[in-house]
Amino acid sequence: MVSKPFAVDLNKPIVFQVGHLGEAYEKWVHQPIVTKDGPRFFANDFCELLTRTKWWVIPLVWLPVVCWLVCISTQRGLTPTEAALAVVGGIFIWTLLEYCLHRFLFHIKTRSYWGNTFHYLLHGCHHKHPLDGLRLVFPPAATAILCAPVWTMFKLLSSPSTAPALFGGGLLGYVTYDCTHYYLHHGKPSKGYGQILKRYHLNHHFKVQNKGFGITSSIWDHVFGTFPATQVSDISR
Repeated sequence: MVSKPFAVDLNKPIVFQVGHLGEAYEKWVHQPIVTKDGPRFFANDFCELLTRTKWWVIPLVWLPVVCWLVCISTQRGLTPTEAALAVVGGIFIWTLLEYCLHRFLFHIKTRSYWGNTFHYLLHGCHHKHPLDGLRLVFPPAATAILCAPVWTMFKLLSSPSTAPALFGGGLLGYVTYDCTHYYLHHGKPSKGYGQILKRYHLNHHFKVQNKGFGITSSIWDHVFGTFPATQVSDISR
């Protein structure tokens, strides 16, 4: 007797179900459900609350940290011009991190129970429910965890006076990324660069999901050969 493949029940908490999909997870997670109501993640109400974040929480939490980091650099001897250049450098570094994280971590191939579960929490949920506005930006706690190795890298690659402003620039790049990402899914740009970015990102979700990893810019997709050859003409969401 042939057993039926596992099917996810969207009416039940979903996180601890997706691991059972095994190899079928990759196909399942890239078949988007286009509704603004996302599924419940956990049975526990507190855990469920931690998965939901309003977009405006990101600048509210992290912009003061950016200012604080830049102030530290000036207190350690950087001139305002030098601090500004360090911030710009950090933003540039972020654009590469944005691309690498999206391509190599967020789109990692998984098949094990815990691999699928981790990926769904990290990024798979966004591809499955791309219009879930409360699970689009990163919760501050998750961002803080990811910040630890990035801060260590910046300290190793720059001087004690430069590192805070450089890291602050990277953090400012992240804030821009998360707010831009939210806008591309829920805003309605009618022309200009915003419309180009929205079309470019929707192409990644609905047509060519293994290309187009840039969010705020397509520059690294051009550099590394992941710029999609064709794009959707228009998707109204």
